[in-house]
Amino acid sequence: MQPFHFPIVIIDEDFRSENTSGLGIRALAQAIEKEGMEILGVTSYGDLSQFAQQQSRAGAFILSIDDEEFTPGPEQDPAIVKLRNFIAEIRFRNAEIPIYLYGETRTSQHITNDILRELHGFIHMFEDTPEFVARHIIRETRSYLDSLAPPFFRALLGYAADGSYSWHCPGHSGGVAFLKSPIGQMFHQFFGENMLRADVCNAVEELGQLLDHTGPVAASERNAARIFNADHCYFVTNGTSTSNKMVWHHTVAPNDVVLVDRNCHKSILHAIIMTGAIPVFLTPTRNHFGIIGPIPESEFTRESIERKIRAHPLLEGVDPTTIKPRILTVTQSTYDGVLYNAETITRMMDGWVEAVHFDEAWLPHAAFHRFYSKYHAMGKGRERAAESLVYATQSTHKLLAGLSQASQVLVQDSKGRKLDRSLFNEAYLMHSSTSPQYAIIASCDVAAAMMEPPGGTALVEESLKESLAFRRAMRKVDKEFGKDWWFKVWGPDKLATDGIGKPEDWTLKTNDKWHGFGGLATGFNMLDPIKCTLITPGLDVSGKFAKTGIPAAIVTKFLAEHGVVVEKTGLYSFFILFTIGITKGRWNTLLTALQQFKDDYDRNASMWRILPEFCQAHPQYEKMGLKDLCQTMHEAYAKGDIARLTTEMYLSDLQPAMKPSDAFAHIARRTTERVDIDALEGRITTSLLTPYPPGIPLLIPGERFNKKIVDYLRFAREFNQHFPGFHTDVHGLVEENLGNGTSRYYVDCVA
Repeated sequence: MQPFHFPIVIIDEDFRSENTSGLGIRALAQAIEKEGMEILGVTSYGDLSQFAQQQSRAGAFILSIDDEEFTPGPEQDPAIVKLRNFIAEIRFRNAEIPIYLYGETRTSQHITNDILRELHGFIHMFEDTPEFVARHIIRETRSYLDSLAPPFFRALLGYAADGSYSWHCPGHSGGVAFLKSPIGQMFHQFFGENMLRADVCNAVEELGQLLDHTGPVAASERNAARIFNADHCYFVTNGTSTSNKMVWHHTVAPNDVVLVDRNCHKSILHAIIMTGAIPVFLTPTRNHFGIIGPIPESEFTRESIERKIRAHPLLEGVDPTTIKPRILTVTQSTYDGVLYNAETITRMMDGWVEAVHFDEAWLPHAAFHRFYSKYHAMGKGRERAAESLVYATQSTHKLLAGLSQASQVLVQDSKGRKLDRSLFNEAYLMHSSTSPQYAIIASCDVAAAMMEPPGGTALVEESLKESLAFRRAMRKVDKEFGKDWWFKVWGPDKLATDGIGKPEDWTLKTNDKWHGFGGLATGFNMLDPIKCTLITPGLDVSGKFAKTGIPAAIVTKFLAEHGVVVEKTGLYSFFILFTIGITKGRWNTLLTALQQFKDDYDRNASMWRILPEFCQAHPQYEKMGLKDLCQTMHEAYAKGDIARLTTEMYLSDLQPAMKPSDAFAHIARRTTERVDIDALEGRITTSLLTPYPPGIPLLIPGERFNKKIVDYLRFAREFNQHFPGFHTDVHGLVEENLGNGTSRYYVDCVA
């Protein structure tokens, strides 16, 4: 395996001293360095928690127990307490890294058992030569480092270090082609030798095959399945959009009845079109902030679903009691972090629906912390379904450490049925490239290995802690401002004063005013704390507009020009994620940027000064003040009553007139008509109509436009004309530029 930089960390107050102790520990350090290992020597623990986090960069720890603070009685000894706390912080994150104690006069009799059991060894100075002790420590350190790499990443490291000549694709041949061109040299220097050497073809046998799941790839998928509490795992290199289509094409055939969360990702709707299924939608709640809430538990009952089937225009005359839906797909979690009790849903569907599919693109972290309990698809020790297979599709690139497009399909067998891997692989091959990116596969492998407890548990807990700390900091600022305005973070009214609190604090209780979703079943939904939706002034959860307001689009434009990019922007809300990569520095930077926005808003700072890049692209705003622009846009939103309109639009009765696959086929046959917004009511769309935000399709092929939707599109047309640079983006709405800053808008409909 190629060398990596994992220094052995020595913590000794005498490390730089000229006394006997200092000379002894430096002699050991020099002996270790002669054997080719790096040393990092420090004289104190500093902040225990912060220092212990360095375990990810260390190969081993050597800790002194000859601290002058030692006093009789190990249970109360300040040095022992400090040592115990430090080791506990290390082991909270890492169960395997070697930890050694050493001393001149102290021995293991001075150390309590709870500390001793966490050690790899005890070094008594001057009894062995530094060279002998160094070799022992290095052996354990190398053994630890060699154990870190999961199967595929280990094989890839070996291949990249091999120096094999490449006679296969890709054509850059390990990066050599880039070296023949000036711009190629630039590319090579930017990405580096290792990334390009690791970009290989599936002809490299020693790396195994992603497409038939053999060799190191198969070993890594089995390892990931174990870590994520699944029976089967399939790595996917084109995102969870592709993972969803794999699950559906394995499960659903033409004319099958399928149960689908109306708040689903568009890839599920693409799967409906491709499979020729007939969807029966379960409708989620929604508040006037534009935040999509949960589907009520009552919607999942068999009685409710049979009523929907009975009323479905495409299933007229079908006896709903004879239908066995092929799949249920639920978005777990919603974009704003609302979770379902997955155990309850699986139990309600078991035996009636063949496959229960949780789209956990935004929830791969939940399996690694007790905080999420039953609010994810596959819990450790949870009872299996009797008959239904349970699927979870996860974006390891969204909230874990995968590269972009890294995803996985997890499958849990039922008591009575196991996944047919050969048949599933046919659907897998349908949606997989025959030239997968091996760096993405490696990142799936490593992202899973990183979540192995205790390390994964610690990473999730740190995300929760940082989110709660941010929420508390935002409330502190709000309290200090008193009656003056400030941003709110959407969530429960009460927060734990310290730590992460209890999961019960985050359950959505019926008719709580903060969430605005009305009556909800007890224990059925929870808000994931690491997903923070910030609310800007001007609109309340009931949809009432204040006299003044600050549209979120202006805030996020300001933040972006100050180096802070958020996940999504709504009317009066924007969304940020506390992934495992978020730090105190990042969220404190966001908080200070928000305070700067407030200062600039309150003094009505000139737009040309605070948003120079934006004003250069849109000079019509140069002479405006920030407060003036906010108020002008706020009044446009209020005049259109846009919060209430969008809520009613999404909750309106959407009637299918054709199967989605039949309507979409009009595109291929060129039997479509491009219809102006004002003539859309009653027409059948051939395309997905998807407003951003939130990026949730409003209409799917085969459904008719109603008045609410047409009114919304008219508003979007007028808004785009008056506020260039803040366009309301609607996928499926075709724009024709007429010049002079004006446009016409159409939707492709069935002719």
